[in-house]
Amino acid sequence: MQKNGGIGGQKRARFQRLKDEIIRFVSANPGCTAQAIVANLNHEQQLRNHGLTPRKVGFFITRNLGQWLTWWQDHRAGRRVYGMAEAESNHDNYV
Repeated sequence: MQKNGGIGGQKRARFQRLKDEIIRFVSANPGCTAQAIVANLNHEQQLRNHGLTPRKVGFFITRNLGQWLTWWQDHRAGRRVYGMAEAESNHDNYV
């Protein structure tokens, strides 16, 4: 029997779609919060089983999308906001 920890074709495709949707949303809405990203995934994109909470979005972006996205501190609200990294050409090569 195979364990569920493997990376199969469908799992890879879902992971890639999740990354694509996050990059697409942040590039269209620079300065968005983790709550806005998760709400977009749940409601507009209907990715209900993505498993990301607002808290996990920050970890996901730094681990998997660090070369395309960055974050900075919103001092008025005291939370992280996300935007495209300085090198926009990296995003063009990604998509």
